[in-house]
Amino acid sequence: MRIVVIGAGAVGSHLAERLSFEHQDVVVVESNPVTAMEVQEQIDCLVITGNGSSQETLEQAGADKADLFIAVTSSDAVNVLSAHAAAKIGTARRIARVEDPQLRSGAAALGVDLLIDPGDATARDLELLVRQRGVSEVREFAGGSLELIGGHISADAPAAGMALTDLRQQMTEWSWLVAAIVRDGETIIARGGTRLLPGDHVVIMVEADKANSALDMLGLHLEPAKKVTILGATRVAELTAKRLCQQGLQTILVDQDPDRVRRIATENPRVVAVCGDPTDPKLFHSEGLENSDACLALTGWDEINILGSLVAKAVGIPTAVSRFHRLDLVSLLAGVGIDGGVSSRLSAANEILRFVRRGRIHSVVTFQDSDAEALEVEVDATSKIVGETLRDIHLPHDMIVGGVVRDDRAFVPRGLDRIEAGDRLIVIATPGAIHLVGELSG
Repeated sequence: MRIVVIGAGAVGSHLAERLSFEHQDVVVVESNPVTAMEVQEQIDCLVITGNGSSQETLEQAGADKADLFIAVTSSDAVNVLSAHAAAKIGTARRIARVEDPQLRSGAAALGVDLLIDPGDATARDLELLVRQRGVSEVREFAGGSLELIGGHISADAPAAGMALTDLRQQMTEWSWLVAAIVRDGETIIARGGTRLLPGDHVVIMVEADKANSALDMLGLHLEPAKKVTILGATRVAELTAKRLCQQGLQTILVDQDPDRVRRIATENPRVVAVCGDPTDPKLFHSEGLENSDACLALTGWDEINILGSLVAKAVGIPTAVSRFHRLDLVSLLAGVGIDGGVSSRLSAANEILRFVRRGRIHSVVTFQDSDAEALEVEVDATSKIVGETLRDIHLPHDMIVGGVVRDDRAFVPRGLDRIEAGDRLIVIATPGAIHLVGELSG
C-alpha cells in the first residue's frame, strides 16, 4: 500500500515509522527542512521537503497513485487544504487531523473521508483512566463488555514470580488472561510458561464485570476517583475537565496564565479554575489539592507534566497521570512516581490505524510503551479457522486471541473454544505478525 503522510511532527513521524516497519510504501512531506532531514535519517521512508497543500509537491510525492493520504500537520487549515488537493488529483482515501469545529463541519465537502481529533480522543482515554484509577491504561471492546487493561505488577502482588500456567490453576473461573508483558522495553506475547515479575507492565484482557478479581491477583486495585486536579489549560485539559464534570466529579484546573484561567472559569462554571504554578507544592496545600484522588498533568510540556506529577505524588495524591509527547519517557518513568501516561500521538494513531486496516478489522489499539497492537477482526464464513478450536489454530508466538465477541455475548476464550462464523476476535500481536491478523478473517 502506498501511503502519503503530510507533516512529520509527533503524529506523522510515529505513523510513518510504524507503517514503514510493516513494509508499507510510505512517503512523508514536511515543510521544515531540518525536521525533514531528521525523519529521513531515522525512518526507512521517502521524505520530501515541501508544502503539503501544493499540487506540485503532492504529485512529486506520488499522491495521485496513493492508496491513502494522511494530513496530520499542526495546522487544521493546512490539513484540510492538503486533503482537498489530494482529492482533486485522485488520491483514493484521505484522512485529516482537524480540531476546529467550524472547519470540521465543512471538511467532508472538501474531500476528507475521515476527520480525527486527537485532543478529544485523549480526553476519552483520560476519562476511562479516572473511572478506573489504579491502572496505567484502559481500552474498551464490545461496548465495554471486555476491557484491555494495563498496569505494573507490584512486588507484593499474589501473582508476582508465578508462571501463567501455575496462576491459571488457581483461578476459580476463566474471565481474564494476560495477553502481553512489556519488560525492559521488549514486548512478550504471554504463554503458559511466561513468568510474571515485579515491575512488569502487563496487559490483560478481562470481562469487565469481573475485573476486580484479576486485578487483585496482579496487585492492581480499581478505585474510581471523586476529586480530580488537572494541571494545565490546554485544549486536552479543558476537554477532559468538561467530561469529568459531566460524570459528576469535582474537578480543579490549575494554570499560570490568568487569561486562560479566567476564560475557563467563565465558560465552565462547574470547573474550579485556579491561577498558579502547577509545580508549586505550596499551591497544592493552600488550595487543598492534596486531597484529590487523582492528578492529571496535561500541560503542553513534558517537563512540567513530569514535575507536576511528582509533586502531586509527594503531597499525597494517590494517582498521577502525565501527558507525554515523547513516548520513550513513558517506560522510563513508570513505577518511579507516575502511574500512567497518555499521548495525543497514540490517540491519533489508533484512529488512523483502524482506517488503514479496514476490511473486517473493526478497531485498532496501540499501547504507550509497546509496539504491539490489539485488533478486533471479524471471522468470515469462508475462513479456514471456522469450526477449529483456538488450540488447533496454532497461532504464531507473537500473536494471541484475548477476547471473542459472539452475537450479544463477549468472553475471554479458552484453548478448547471453537471459532464460529461471524465471531469478532480481539487479537494482540507484535508488528511481525500484524499482516497475519487479516488472514484469520478469511
